[in-house]
Amino acid sequence: MSRHSGAVLRPPRGHWLVLLLALLVVAVALLFEGWTTHQVDAARTKPPCTRPIPREADDGKPLLRFGPKGVASAAMPPGTVALTFDGGFDPVWTPRLLDLLRRHHARATFFVYGKDAAQHPDLMRRILREGHEIGSYTYSGGDLGVASPLRARLELSLTQSAFAGAAGINSTLLRLPHTTAADTLCGAEWPAAKRAAAQGYLVVASDHKDRKPWQGLVTQHSQTDLGYHEAQDLLRDRSVKRFTTVSGGLQRLSFLDEATATQKIKGEGLIWSQRLGHAFLTVMVWTLTLTGVLGVLRMLLFAVFARLHVRRLRRYRPGAPRLREVRDPVTVLVPAYNEEAGIASTVYSLLASTHPHLQIIVIDDGSTDATADIAEDIDDPRVTVIRQPNGGKPSALNTGLAHARHDIVVMVDADTIFEPAALARLIQPLAHPAVGAVSGNTKVGNRRRLLGKWQHLEYVLGFNLDRRMFEVLECMPTVPGAIGAFRRDALMGVGGVSDATLAEDTDLTMALWRAGWRVVYEESAVAWTEVPGTVRQLWRQRYRWCYGTLQAMWKHRHSVTEVGPAGRFGRRVLLYITLFQIVLPLCAPVVDLFALFGALFRDPLEAGLVWFGFLSVQLVTAAYALKLDRERLRVLWVLPLQQFVYRQLMYLVVIHSVTTALLGTRLKWHSMKRTGTADPYLLEAPSAETSGVPPEELSPRRTLSSQ
Repeated sequence: MSRHSGAVLRPPRGHWLVLLLALLVVAVALLFEGWTTHQVDAARTKPPCTRPIPREADDGKPLLRFGPKGVASAAMPPGTVALTFDGGFDPVWTPRLLDLLRRHHARATFFVYGKDAAQHPDLMRRILREGHEIGSYTYSGGDLGVASPLRARLELSLTQSAFAGAAGINSTLLRLPHTTAADTLCGAEWPAAKRAAAQGYLVVASDHKDRKPWQGLVTQHSQTDLGYHEAQDLLRDRSVKRFTTVSGGLQRLSFLDEATATQKIKGEGLIWSQRLGHAFLTVMVWTLTLTGVLGVLRMLLFAVFARLHVRRLRRYRPGAPRLREVRDPVTVLVPAYNEEAGIASTVYSLLASTHPHLQIIVIDDGSTDATADIAEDIDDPRVTVIRQPNGGKPSALNTGLAHARHDIVVMVDADTIFEPAALARLIQPLAHPAVGAVSGNTKVGNRRRLLGKWQHLEYVLGFNLDRRMFEVLECMPTVPGAIGAFRRDALMGVGGVSDATLAEDTDLTMALWRAGWRVVYEESAVAWTEVPGTVRQLWRQRYRWCYGTLQAMWKHRHSVTEVGPAGRFGRRVLLYITLFQIVLPLCAPVVDLFALFGALFRDPLEAGLVWFGFLSVQLVTAAYALKLDRERLRVLWVLPLQQFVYRQLMYLVVIHSVTTALLGTRLKWHSMKRTGTADPYLLEAPSAETSGVPPEELSPRRTLSSQ
């Protein structure tokens, strides 16, 4: 179609970098969360031991120091108990444990997950403030014996960063997860312990359960109700002289050092990253649930309202009844810009219409090809060709409107093929005086290739089911430029076709609603259109559509506060478009990334079941939509493929359009190279089956040639 007039700016480019950066941040957050929950680079459980610990270390003593000459072990002196508590902080029981220790004037060592230290810095500071000791229990509790070298290093280094950020300390005490007494450091745990000791850690195990407290003991408890009651019973044991930390039992000053300023800054960064990551994932879970529910709900609403629409067609309904047969003369406006490939087919299809009284006006909007010459060569008195300098599609339509002789005006794109009965059927709802415009049923003509099939499904499943629902809800937002009928006085009443937006059809339809007119859908009025044949052309077309729709929504935003039909229209349609056509597509890339993460690292079966469940709902809805449009069901095989390429492309279009709108960039029209493939006669199976029109009336070209 024609280029948009006026000043334009180059659409923004830098926001793609922002989008990629955002997706990268999301991916990193998901991977980090999966890493900490042992879904990525899993190190969940300790495998069975294949070899015991070295004999020189197998003396039952729980404290292990590795050196150049081998391993040295140590234990608590008689009458001394080193209370140790493992694992993550518990919001209820950890404070109670600290209260218990304070009442008994006891000290203890807490071996803490790094992720919990980052999440609960207040508990970390309280532990230190009350004289207790802190040791590393690795960052996420991963088994260092089976962890990859990278994970093993990160489990220790990230824990130190978390300690530095939460409490400003470093600790050289380490307890390996999934171990108790020293002899449980068997198998792959022993090399892991040696590697940790090489970094300066004292490896702390625990004494066997049968060792008596008066003999000297390193205990091991959880930070739960069970650990609380075990510690409570032990603190009452009168045979114990003192309850102290590991360093206190070894007569050492401390295993804790103050972190450097750099370490504290890194730790603070880790803490904030973890907090933001947890918050983001919480939002993502809710977003994923919401989008899934809304997606399924939308499909179900499509089916329900389509059924209601079918039932309403079978009986009288206010707004679009068949009060009388409309046979009034019609003016057809065909704006054209460089449409030489299809203009003749479009005009011939209109001339072959079963509606006898026509005025066809072809408005050549400054074409640089032979569009106007081809139209002028059509020898029929009903056809008028008007040439004008390029001024845009709205300008061309307004020029045609000024030359219209009849009260009913039909607007047609120059790449559209009308079925013979389409025009007569399209104007019938105008029998009711409240109806100001009628939307026809647009079908994809060039659907042989995969991209055409995807768009064919989108037209049937999305656009046409949308229109059925919008008619039932009385909020039709768009009469498509390919096929739409209007009252001439309604058009003149809203000032003609505005050039304020790039979606002039949506803008015009919304203006009609706000002026008090009703807009309905006539499914039996079928026209065939040529859709983009390349991804680049499709991108340009949908980018313009989406951007123009945003412009129209902003222009008519005040309709939501109006009363009567205009207010109902505004509140319903603007909410629907905002929710389902803007918000959900904006969230979709992140949701897809989250779903991919679930399939790769969490539960592939669960992710697959959710995906197939949603696909099944789409398939059922699409099958029903194809049946309503009398289309063959065999095209459904491309629907699963649509989920991996086409859907993501449409999401990116919305993101690009919203960014363009927010930056205030004026988008220009892009002309699409036509190939003249919209004619339904070019399909493998002509539409006697698909449209309900007798075969002898189907192809305008065959009809004309017979004349």
